[in-house]
Amino acid sequence: MDIRCVNSLVLAYLGDAVYEEYIRRYLIEKKIGKVNDLQSESINYVSAKRQAYFLDKMLDIDFFNEDEINVIKRARNAKSHANPKGCSVIEYKKATALEALIGYLELADKKMRIDEIMNYIVEE
Repeated sequence: MDIRCVNSLVLAYLGDAVYEEYIRRYLIEKKIGKVNDLQSESINYVSAKRQAYFLDKMLDIDFFNEDEINVIKRARNAKSHANPKGCSVIEYKKATALEALIGYLELADKKMRIDEIMNYIVEE
């Protein structure tokens, strides 16, 4: 399968799951013991507003290589019929782009690169 041809929204679908699992593991490893506290803390990482923020910060410091930028641009420009809740359309598209990149890297079996991106996010 040529992952460069996979629909961006499909990549985002996968990336959302990978991203969410990474954040959940990170928060559990921080020894947060109550589910309500885990949920409250996770919003700092998984909301579309925060994902858009993280993407912007990484773009500002040239964190991504050319191949990754292409995935981000393609996903950011993908037509989605979803109505974002609690964020602007632009923030929603940026969040989708970050999730698509994570999905792309997952399919490419680039776990170390996902770790680099996620470590940047949780250390931000």
